[in-house]
Amino acid sequence: MSRTSWRAARRGWLLALLLTSVVSAQTSGPSPPATGVAVRPGRRTLADSSWTYLPPPEPRRLQIHDLIVVLVDEKTQVISEGEMDRKKKADSKFVLKDWIGIHGGSLGPDMQEDGDPAITGELNGKFRAEAGLETRDSMKFRIACQVVDIRPNGNVLLEGRRLIHNNEDTWEMSLIGMIRPEDILPNNTVLSENVADLRIVKRESGHVRDAYRRGWLTRFLDRFGPF
Repeated sequence: MSRTSWRAARRGWLLALLLTSVVSAQTSGPSPPATGVAVRPGRRTLADSSWTYLPPPEPRRLQIHDLIVVLVDEKTQVISEGEMDRKKKADSKFVLKDWIGIHGGSLGPDMQEDGDPAITGELNGKFRAEAGLETRDSMKFRIACQVVDIRPNGNVLLEGRRLIHNNEDTWEMSLIGMIRPEDILPNNTVLSENVADLRIVKRESGHVRDAYRRGWLTRFLDRFGPF
């Protein structure tokens, strides 16, 4: 093929490619923008321009009896101080000036030969009390809960129980609360601080519990405080 023929063939090929692109653009046309969203001419999304783009996962649709792990991490601290200072002072004096006596079957005044009897008293009272209380408590464990109800607004009611026996020691834990679906983490867990109407019950029994629990006399003294 001569150089002139090769140039003519290349021009024809470029012209055909150009005509094909123009016809395709006129036929398809730009896609109409979504309602209420203004799209600038030539604007492209991340999904159109990135080879590594991954679409976000669709929200999980919860169903009754699904399992969700609740991460319980509760800490409480209470500091209370009180002081009372009470004083009371009273002075009193009583004098019996007139009295009655029986003379010959009739009532009459009774003269006090030794003078009018009198009573004088003085009362001084003082009470002072100081009290202080500081408590710290923490609770941390994981518990798998079951979806027992889904409310009309999408909130989920959870309920879970756990019972552990180790020789003569027993640990019993239960949890009830309400969560929002968007508070569930990707690993299917939810923090206890995001649980509404949270109710946690934790009981222990056995040798470990017997080692630090109060006796009945100590409980009586703490309750009624006789001293």
